[in-house]
Amino acid sequence: MKTILKLTRYGAMNAVRSRWILGYTAFFFLTTEGLMRFGSDSGRTVVSLLNIVLLLIPLVSIVIGTMTVYMNRDFTELLLSQPIERGSLFAGQYLGLALPLVAAFVLGVGVPLLARAGEDGANIGVIVMLLATGKVLTLIFTALAMVVATRFDDRAFGLGAALLLWLMAAVVYDGLMLAMIWLLRDYPLEMPVLAMSIFNPIDLARTLVMLKFDVAALMGYTGAVFEKFFGTALGMSLAASALVFWLCLPFWAGKIVFEKKDF
Repeated sequence: MKTILKLTRYGAMNAVRSRWILGYTAFFFLTTEGLMRFGSDSGRTVVSLLNIVLLLIPLVSIVIGTMTVYMNRDFTELLLSQPIERGSLFAGQYLGLALPLVAAFVLGVGVPLLARAGEDGANIGVIVMLLATGKVLTLIFTALAMVVATRFDDRAFGLGAALLLWLMAAVVYDGLMLAMIWLLRDYPLEMPVLAMSIFNPIDLARTLVMLKFDVAALMGYTGAVFEKFFGTALGMSLAASALVFWLCLPFWAGKIVFEKKDF
């Protein structure tokens, strides 16, 4: 545990000095502040931010994570020559990369939103849900980045694989879901649609925020199905379990790949 903490602190300090992290924080802060100034309340700001968060957080997390792992390859090989367990090294590097990204998102979005939350306390729950899902997506896609960068030695190929993974989760998956709904529109699709949403962390995060905002009626038939299911205690428990699963699976997979990797 002591080794993990030292590696996490080193990685976090190194990441904080990065221009990418500072720019990432500044972008979210300026975007959120601008939407707050031009919008009428924090609820509308959250709706406007949602699509930005769902597209940008996975993209930035997986790209920065992949490139950081490649840039630190020599340092990783040096540490592997020391009496350090591979599992501890992987966990320390992961936390040292993921936690600054989480902090950047929370500071950039959370500070301006929560600073004005007192003006409209009814939207506190929506803001908390947006921050929670954003943090979870950061952790998930940072872990996926480490899986990709550890698995593939070629930087160009690894970065391409990371971008393809993001594209599949953020864009292609939704297109396939819509195509399936249209082609099979004459059949009952409640359970398949729910299952497909749960198997994509981005869709799951979108659904949880929208339902917390209580605008499921604007999502049509699918939104009504989601509200009926996820609005229950069982549905919320399943959604939380699915996010935990998505958080643990890539971390576990990355740890296995890292421990078996011949550097």
